[in-house]
Amino acid sequence: MGALARSRYNFNTLMSRSFCLCSSICTGAPSSKSSPSQSCGALPPFYSPILPSSKAIQGEVVRLEGDEFWHMTRVLRLGVDSRLELFNGTGGLVEACIHSIDKTGSYIIALNESKMLHPQGAQWHVFSAFGSLKGGRADWLIEKCTELGASSVTPLLTERSLNITNNRVERLHRVILAAVKQCQRLHGMTLKPPMKLHDFLPMVSQSNLSFLAAAKSPPLVNMLSLSSPPDEGVLIVGPEGDFTEEELKLLTDAGAILVGLGSCRLRVETATIALLSALMLWSDAREQETLPLARDHEP
Repeated sequence: MGALARSRYNFNTLMSRSFCLCSSICTGAPSSKSSPSQSCGALPPFYSPILPSSKAIQGEVVRLEGDEFWHMTRVLRLGVDSRLELFNGTGGLVEACIHSIDKTGSYIIALNESKMLHPQGAQWHVFSAFGSLKGGRADWLIEKCTELGASSVTPLLTERSLNITNNRVERLHRVILAAVKQCQRLHGMTLKPPMKLHDFLPMVSQSNLSFLAAAKSPPLVNMLSLSSPPDEGVLIVGPEGDFTEEELKLLTDAGAILVGLGSCRLRVETATIALLSALMLWSDAREQETLPLARDHEP
């Protein structure tokens, strides 16, 4: 993840040069419109926890370094005056322009005021016991959960998946950032600290809807026909070798609903993605069904 720092330039020089040169590029270009959950896609997106303001006080700008700078200059070959989008991972988005580039970073200035957009649709939280996965399988799980729109992923610690290393967690954060940029999410997926099963049970009890993937359970489609998508929900997938019988009983006693994902035995990452995909499509379809009704009731 790129390191960022604030820097101060001579304000008059910075503003006059940036807006004169950038306006020559932007003139006649249609304004981009962003959906509540995605970047518009017309401009290359870059991550920055701090978004610059077009009304910068005393010439404050944002500096990009590290991975973001390398991708900007070496991969996309962007140069001075190139337009781009900056997002902060929490719904903030701003169109910006590269003011200057040196050997280790670039200075970015906004072309307009930043927007703050809120997440839309049901927020699904994934609890998956993937700590024991090897050979890039955990990376794939995290990448696809991000692309599909999961709100968060929590490594679940169970009798058969006892831990997850810190080095792996750091790598997974980089995987999330790359996936967020790839699918143009404005709200980054949260990778939460590992949680023991017993600490997780109260969350299951308090959740509006919790689905637990388990073999020989009623088909997921049948269970969805009996439910309505919640504002927030939980999906649970066990480790390699599955949950123990005691763990399954604890989860179902807490309120988890057992659902089947077909007749074949699935790997942890496959089951997680299959369940999340189905729930995201279900939530989206039901949300689309309600849109005409909402329009009909508009004054």
